Amino acid sequence: MRYWLFKSEPSTWSWDQQVAKGDVGEEWDGVRNYQARNFMREMAVGDRGFFYHSQKEKSVVGVVEVCAAAHPDSTTDDERWECVDIKAVAPVVKPVSLDMIKADPRLAEMVLVKSSRLSVQPVTEREWAIVLELSGSQI
Repeated sequence: MRYWLFKSEPSTWSWDQQVAKGDVGEEWDGVRNYQARNFMREMAVGDRGFFYHSQKEKSVVGVVEVCAAAHPDSTTDDERWECVDIKAVAPVVKPVSLDMIKADPRLAEMVLVKSSRLSVQPVTEREWAIVLELSGSQI
């Protein structure tokens, strides 16, 4: 299993909206960055990810699971763009802010710290465990 982080502006797509989709999940559509698209192409069903609210909150708020492998993005006819489907697994006990992540020296190399604008990004197994620890969650 691999780990990822999915960023969304809560005013566009929030954790609560993701949860409301249930086990069917939802396309992680609209991504128009080649690197983020390529990361989605690497994903497998069952991979886990953090759901991250960007903008004002800037926090990991939940855990999601990839429930459909990369496929054409339904929001465009342009064949270059693909997406995966994700479903909510569980909220984190306590949101983990970007400030908390940046303050933890164990997470200094995390993509979120180094390339914070990327909307879909990999998370190492060690980073995954540390962020879960900071959240007080055992998911």
